[in-house]
Amino acid sequence: MTTSQNEDAGQVRELIEQWAEAVRRKDIDGILRHHSPDFVMFDVPPPLQCRGIDAYRETWPLFFGASPQPPVFDIVDLTVTAGADVAFAFALMRCVLVTKSGSSDLDFRLTVCLKKIAGQWTFVHEHHSVPAVD
Repeated sequence: MTTSQNEDAGQVRELIEQWAEAVRRKDIDGILRHHSPDFVMFDVPPPLQCRGIDAYRETWPLFFGASPQPPVFDIVDLTVTAGADVAFAFALMRCVLVTKSGSSDLDFRLTVCLKKIAGQWTFVHEHHSVPAVD
């Protein structure tokens, strides 16, 4: 990997860590700060797909409503690959969901795709998934 690729991968890693920290603070502006206006997300709870930054913004109250205070949103393992103008990352994540019967850990997978727009890494896609259960 070249020095430039290492620097880009480091920048992407930092953005993802800042995004996760913004989730833990329930900072919507921080969550959305580096996302493209035409961002697309595939998620576990409905809606399974959202298109655009406004639709993405609308998914967060559902998450926060099912989370303890403060929310748990931990990066367990993160791998980043960056090229000159596109990057992707995948991670194992952990959150906690609160229900009427108590709380439970939810381990999930995260994949994000970023594009360098006007010299800045920008989230263009996010995909959350959970393992299928029998």
